[in-house]
Amino acid sequence: MAITLSKLQKNLSRIRDNIAAACVGTKRDPKDVKIVAVTKSVELDTIKRLLDVGLTEFGESQVQQLTERSAELAAYLQRRQAPLAQPVKWHMVGHLQRNKVRAAITAADCLQSVDSLRLAEEIDTRAEANGQRIDVMLQVNCSEEAQKFGCAIGAAVHLGEIMCTLKNLRLVGLMTMAPQCEDPNESRQAFTRLGELFEEMLHEKIGGDDFCHLSMGMSQDYQVAVKEGANVLRIGRALFE
Repeated sequence: MAITLSKLQKNLSRIRDNIAAACVGTKRDPKDVKIVAVTKSVELDTIKRLLDVGLTEFGESQVQQLTERSAELAAYLQRRQAPLAQPVKWHMVGHLQRNKVRAAITAADCLQSVDSLRLAEEIDTRAEANGQRIDVMLQVNCSEEAQKFGCAIGAAVHLGEIMCTLKNLRLVGLMTMAPQCEDPNESRQAFTRLGELFEEMLHEKIGGDDFCHLSMGMSQDYQVAVKEGANVLRIGRALFE
């Protein structure tokens, strides 16, 4: 069953209030913190209502669902009468296998989970064949958990430099997945480390002006992430529960 518009508005208002509170003392404007609504657990009618509350950036963790959802929403947008404040953008936020790249780049505007040179090279090759240049983020395993995807912390800067030499990629930022834990503050160390990497790469001008996104924080820990510098949040459950 799709969530009601009023419930969605209430949840989004609470999230934005929490973001604003987390920005206090950081000299940051809460409006600069982007919400990517992770839609893997909801139906199309709910995604339509996300548009009605002003959200236009969506994330999926499976390529098949990404391609299906983006096509369904595109068909709906052709019929929709009400204008959107911003264009719809789709983010691939889950692990991306090289054999799924061809499908992913036809649907996604940004691939947040690029974690190896081989994957980056595959994306570059496929994007060149399509005549496109695609936004990517470098996923870093800042929690250093064996089961987590992401490049090693020590390899991130060098990998970022190499990715910037691939002509059909645009390195726009970094992403990490924090440990799954009950206490949101246990995510802080991973977020702090990614923030340090982000600042180092900014200082080295890796990615140039395109490199501006720090994607970390989900429903359980986004307030901690904002305090540590996140400007892209991947939020699902907090929007829809």
